[in-house]
Amino acid sequence: MPTSSHTTQPASRPNSKGGRKPAELLIDDLNRRLRRAHIANAILAIVLAIALVAVVALAFKQSNGQSEPTATQTTQADRAARHQQNDSMAVGDIDAPVTIVEWIDLRCPFCAAYANQTLPTILQNYVDTGKVRYEFHDVAFFGDQSVDAAVAARAAGEQGRYVEYLEALYAAAPESGHPDMPRDHLIAFAQTAKVPDMDRFTADLDRTDLRQAVQQSTTDAQQQGIDGVPGFLIGDKSVSGAQPVAAFSKIIDQQLQAAGH
Repeated sequence: MPTSSHTTQPASRPNSKGGRKPAELLIDDLNRRLRRAHIANAILAIVLAIALVAVVALAFKQSNGQSEPTATQTTQADRAARHQQNDSMAVGDIDAPVTIVEWIDLRCPFCAAYANQTLPTILQNYVDTGKVRYEFHDVAFFGDQSVDAAVAARAAGEQGRYVEYLEALYAAAPESGHPDMPRDHLIAFAQTAKVPDMDRFTADLDRTDLRQAVQQSTTDAQQQGIDGVPGFLIGDKSVSGAQPVAAFSKIIDQQLQAAGH
């Protein structure tokens, strides 16, 4: 019998993409890649154009003496300030464009002169209008009674009467010399300042933590180079002594302008 031969043929598999040739598939793939590249280049060109416009605008502002303040820009006063919400030894908006830090000793006659003659105008014209944040930093350069007086002012401040206590104390200061600050005087100043709870105030005069805070504030001031009072940082300007209102106003206005206000 004749033998039948059976030849096994390789299995036939359909080409992808409907049987298109590999060369055609390669061309299609290249075309897709080119289209994506064109789109990416167009997007990049738009981004670069926007960036160029921003750079030109910034350069124009700077050439005209204008610069946008940023959150990272700080002045000497900003760096020295406590910047604490509900700070009993500070007045004014915590976000005011200019910060003033004053170092004071409550037995200092020049501090008293400034407080009586200049400070009220500064508070009215700049602090009450939201332009300045004003912080008091106490020091005890004239002995233990300076510490006692600063403790008393802090105790009054804890009842919301810090500035009022300073006003009462400095209003009674002599024109020269360092006044004595016995306990009965400190209590009398609190009464004048209308500290609401006098029993609490009197007890607070003996608080160790307040005394330590005054001593630490004195050490901090000395480490920052403060060796005389009153001393001030107004923005980036350092001022010493009881200057008149006009001198302080000029410096504050300059610092406001530098801050863009």
